[in-house]
Amino acid sequence: MGEDGLPTPGRPAMPEGYGLAAAEKFEPISWEWVEEQLSSARNYWVATTRKSGAPHVAPVWGLWLDGRMMFATDAKSAKAKNAVRNPACSVHLESGDEVLILNGSLERVTDAGLLEQFNSAYDMKYGLNPESGSDEAPVFALNADAVLAWLETDFPNTATRWKFS
Repeated sequence: MGEDGLPTPGRPAMPEGYGLAAAEKFEPISWEWVEEQLSSARNYWVATTRKSGAPHVAPVWGLWLDGRMMFATDAKSAKAKNAVRNPACSVHLESGDEVLILNGSLERVTDAGLLEQFNSAYDMKYGLNPESGSDEAPVFALNADAVLAWLETDFPNTATRWKFS
């Protein structure tokens, strides 16, 4: 993390054929852009791992709140069962042209104040209060350890990776 408390941007590790080494200049995408995309997104694609090791990917409604991507789900859903068993997770937004990928681990949110904030913000965003946070409807937060982003129109120059300590 930088002195400002924000993650530090750098170049992602990619094979030589992707053109990053030959890029004319590195113009990292701003963390403000990342947070704006995460805040304004309607749908988030959540990737978890099934007990068999097979991937499970599903779209969810969610929020960028408290510096983390959060979503609610049914406790009996594959997402919830997978998160409890193996918290490793990736989340990405819908665009392949303005790419944003978060990698990290899921954690169940249990703090009453944060759950109240989640439900209120969810209602403001989607016009629906999920009243989530119970054992039947848990809320999960992704604690990112890396975030990748790039603009397809200028991929080699904008490909950015943030690492969290």
